[in-house]
Amino acid sequence: MASKGRPVYLGIDVGSVSTNLVLLDGEDSRSSLVWKKYLRTQGAPLAALKKGLSLIAEEGMWEIRGVGTTGSGRELAGAMLGADIVKNEITAHATAALHSDPTVSTIVEIGGQDSKLIVLRDGVVVDFAMNTVCAAGTGSFLDQQAARLGVPIENFGDLALSSSNPVRIAGRCTVFAETDMIHKQQLGMGIPDILAGLCAAMVRNFLNNLASGKELRPTVFFQGGVAANAGMKRAFELALNQPVHVPDHYDVMGAVGAALLAKEELEKSSGETRFFGLEQAVNCDVTNRTYECRRCPNNCEISEIWRDGAFLASWGSRCGQVGTQHGS
Repeated sequence: MASKGRPVYLGIDVGSVSTNLVLLDGEDSRSSLVWKKYLRTQGAPLAALKKGLSLIAEEGMWEIRGVGTTGSGRELAGAMLGADIVKNEITAHATAALHSDPTVSTIVEIGGQDSKLIVLRDGVVVDFAMNTVCAAGTGSFLDQQAARLGVPIENFGDLALSSSNPVRIAGRCTVFAETDMIHKQQLGMGIPDILAGLCAAMVRNFLNNLASGKELRPTVFFQGGVAANAGMKRAFELALNQPVHVPDHYDVMGAVGAALLAKEELEKSSGETRFFGLEQAVNCDVTNRTYECRRCPNNCEISEIWRDGAFLASWGSRCGQVGTQHGS
């Protein structure tokens, strides 16, 4: 009998900037990560998801025992794949952090378009805050400023660390921050000092917006793509006056948490995965459709997902009239 392949659990985090996929060892009690991929979503989550699944298929034979999804596109990915569990980002990031270090009490997560603060006590989330409106301090803003200054983003952190006299940058708004940076350049201040000042401003913005009234105890984890920026890590350490730890898989922690939650769910229920197969997922034709429902005065914006011409799921209905039925 042919081998089914290596047993794994698949975790997927579909965000506005990146789509991340991980595979966790299905037989290792530590659930060690055996494969990961960080992809740019580029406004097309379905295309990014199918690309990631194709890369998994190209890596070899896998027996996918369970699938978990998270992120802003978690419902879309969950319906497309037949996910066993669909969880919000707070739960997924907390699960991954606690798996890495059970002493974690504070999680700072900064991605491409949003940021999160998660407060834990004794392994339980007791408070959290999210910023999905203002771009100040997110990865996309840091990318833009690095490009404007002619600094490769991979050199941003090291340059900021080399600063001997960080300048003070206004960080309450992206417009004000950029204007202030241009002003400091015109005064002849060095790029490393401006970058270090920008990191400090972004950290102040994060703490003022998300951490007001919250006690940020150790151990502090820094997760998300921005955690790769050593300048931001140091700025957080200076502001919090305590060490800030960047976990090994900081860039895909949401996906790791989704995979761990899928494993926990299936082991608890002793059930079979709902995932309909890697080959089918790669080769199927998946489309989504959005329309305004006019069945009642709510005029809800409904999103539908179809696979190979068959209706799979819809969401967005506040009255419940859309779900088992579809179409406007």
